[in-house]
Amino acid sequence: MLEIHIIYVYRKCSIVNKEIYKKIYAEIKKYNTIYLVRHIGPDPDAVASQIALKQSILETFPNKKVYGVGTSVSKFKYIGKLDKVNSFDYDKSLVITLDVPNISRIDGLDILKFKNIIKIDHHPFVESFSGIEYIDEKSCSTCEMLFDLIDNTKLKMTPRIAESLFIGIISDSNRFLFNPCTDRILYKVADLVKRYNLDMQNIYEKIYSRPMSEVRLMGYIASNLKVTKNKFAYIILENDIVSSFNADASSASNMVNEFNNIEDFIVWMFVSKDVKNDVFKINLRSRGPIINEVASKYNGGGHKYSSGARVKTKEELDDLIYDLDSLCYEYLKEQNKN
Repeated sequence: MLEIHIIYVYRKCSIVNKEIYKKIYAEIKKYNTIYLVRHIGPDPDAVASQIALKQSILETFPNKKVYGVGTSVSKFKYIGKLDKVNSFDYDKSLVITLDVPNISRIDGLDILKFKNIIKIDHHPFVESFSGIEYIDEKSCSTCEMLFDLIDNTKLKMTPRIAESLFIGIISDSNRFLFNPCTDRILYKVADLVKRYNLDMQNIYEKIYSRPMSEVRLMGYIASNLKVTKNKFAYIILENDIVSSFNADASSASNMVNEFNNIEDFIVWMFVSKDVKNDVFKINLRSRGPIINEVASKYNGGGHKYSSGARVKTKEELDDLIYDLDSLCYEYLKEQNKN
C-alpha cells in the first residue's frame, strides 16, 4: 500500500504543469505534420527525446506525419534513426524543439518559418521562441519532461518509448551524478522500469560499451590534459591525433563526462575541430564555478555546470581559455575566504 501511495505522489503534477500539458497535447492533436528538432552536436538526451516523442505521437495518432530532423550521429544509432527531409511544409506544420534553449543552436531547420512552435527544454531560459514554452530547470533531462508529458496526457507509451526515455534520463544525469537529481527522479525511473519491464543491464551496455580504441584515446587525453594553477584543465584534440586512435571527434568530445571526479581540477574543457562547419567545438564541465554564462559569450550555453560552445578562430579559443581560468581563480579566491 505504501508503494502505491509513493508512486501516485511522484506522478502527480502541479496545476501549472497540467495546463501546459493540455496545451501541448492540443497542438499536437491539431497538426497533421510535425517536425522534431534539437541542438547541434547532440547528446543521447537530445536524440532520445526526438525518438521517444516521435514514437509516442505516432502510436497515438497513426495517420500523422512526424519527422525527427538534424544531423545523425552514428554513435547513437542504438537509440533510433532520424529522418532525411528534403523539403518542409512550413505553412501548415508544427515544429517542436527539444533540449535547446536558444535558436542559434538548433540543428536542421529555421523554426521561425513554421506555423507554430512548441519548446520543451530543461536548460536555463535564454530566449523565447514565440510559441508554447515548457521549460523546467528542475528536471534532470528533456526525457524526464517528456515522461511527465506522456504520463499526464493521452499520448501513448510503449516499452520502446520507455527505453528511449530511460536512455535520455540516465545519460544526461550521468547515472544521477549531476544536479538536478532528487528523490523525485529516482521514483520516476523506478516506476518506468517496473511498468515497462526494462532490461537495465542491456540498456547500460548500449550506453556505455565502447571500443578499445576509445579507451586508448581516453588514456591519451589523461596524459595530455593541461592543468593550470587555478585548477582549470583543457585539451585541444587535433583531428589527426583522434584519427590515429581510430576514433572520431564526436566520440572524443563526449569523453568529457569521464573526467568528473578528478580532484586536481574544478573546470575542464575538451576542444575538437568540426571540419565540416569550420569551428572549434567545445565541451565544458564544472564542479563548482558556474560556466554557462561564460559559454554564452562564445556562441554556446547550457547548464550551470555542463555547457558547450563554438568558436571560429584560435584567438577566440585563447580568449575562452583565459576567461575560464580567470573564473576558476575567482572561484578559488572566494572559497578560501570561507
